[in-house]
Amino acid sequence: MLRVLRHGAPGFELGGLTPDWALPADAVWVELVSPSRAEEVAVEKSIGLLLPTREEMAEIEASSRLYQEDGGTFMTATVLVNADGDLPTAAPVTFVLTGDRLVTIRYVEPKAFSVFAAQAERQPSLCPGGAQTFLGLLDAVIDRTADILERTSGEVETQSRIIFSRPRGAAFEAILNRLGRAQIVNSKARDSLVSLARLLSFAALADQFDGDKELRDHLKSLQRDVQSITDHSGYLSGNITFLLDAALGLINIEQNAIFKIFSVFSVMFLPPTLVAGIYGMNFTHMPELNWLHGYPFALVLMIVAAAGPLLWFKRRGWL
Repeated sequence: MLRVLRHGAPGFELGGLTPDWALPADAVWVELVSPSRAEEVAVEKSIGLLLPTREEMAEIEASSRLYQEDGGTFMTATVLVNADGDLPTAAPVTFVLTGDRLVTIRYVEPKAFSVFAAQAERQPSLCPGGAQTFLGLLDAVIDRTADILERTSGEVETQSRIIFSRPRGAAFEAILNRLGRAQIVNSKARDSLVSLARLLSFAALADQFDGDKELRDHLKSLQRDVQSITDHSGYLSGNITFLLDAALGLINIEQNAIFKIFSVFSVMFLPPTLVAGIYGMNFTHMPELNWLHGYPFALVLMIVAAAGPLLWFKRRGWL
């Protein structure tokens, strides 16, 4: 899909491709969402630049993600997607600054893009030029990432209280699942923040920011925001790791307690079993076989033999 936002226009225009189609002269933001090859070619002809393919966007080398070519500045960042769904992931999004236009290429639907696009439609003044649109869009992406990490941090805090206040014997499976998902979201968010930090550093080289103090100050503010959120992500990762280790430690303690009980009962019943085994032998010459009090004597002997190890374990503090 090809969408175009024009300067001062109230909303996006869908690009109706015709043989003589060209970008409007006052186009500020050109959005390519899962574009067809025909849409890519049409935009390339209009801006005079070759756009990266989906395969090139997925490459991880910095030289393939951040470069300048023919007067355009090409920047690809990893953006967190589907953070509220069952399978959070991170996908590449490319930003191209050329002249007073911003071209974005994406094959996913980050919520930050739809939020900023809706704001731009209501307030066209947010997008007076390509550079301002670029910074506003990145601001929305960073705010969205921060919101996701705040929710994840709250979920981790909740699981922390559950772990250390849960009743003995309660299941850990749900807790481990929630902590595991929180770690996945945090990991994807951290990957996104690292790529955004590189993108913002490279964006300072773009011609659009030369001599414009307001734009450069905004760019530096975004860099500081990314750095602070990255630090918080690092703290959150350490906290999740600690809680996972604590949960596994408590599971081991409870399992050891169960095995200890089994071991104690096994040792406790060994002497009575020995007594029962001795008097279960059917030899002809056994003095106790004809003893009137032999049966109660054997029972008392077995009880004493079982109570002895139990009292010993208690005295040693093993129970």
